[in-house]
Amino acid sequence: MKKTSGISTEEFDRLDAVVQEWLPLPDIAERLGLVVTRVHGLVDDGTLLAVRNPHDNVRRVPAAFLLEDGVLDSLKGTVAVLRDAGFTDLEALTWLFTEDESLPGRPIDALRNGRKTEIRRRAQALAW
Repeated sequence: MKKTSGISTEEFDRLDAVVQEWLPLPDIAERLGLVVTRVHGLVDDGTLLAVRNPHDNVRRVPAAFLLEDGVLDSLKGTVAVLRDAGFTDLEALTWLFTEDESLPGRPIDALRNGRKTEIRRRAQALAW
């Protein structure tokens, strides 16, 4: 698994511009009713993607990965497809949150709207 630790402030700032809303891991734990070590496990197994903000050294997860009742179900499989295509976690986050005129919108929004098959098909095509 490729990790995003050690990203530059410029890389984070570019990603932050498209993600916009982040949650630190303790906030996710509280929201999901879990201990924070379990949230670390969700990051480790690809259920969630996190980056360490180089400005304050705090690991954060995009808020869009969470729904009212938990983690976006279609995210883990999509992350696996992107990793299989050779994407780093930083590249996967950037792809998920970047506008795509052919969708239209961002892949993360399509996932949140139940269009996981289309998004995974597009992610698989990126490997070719």
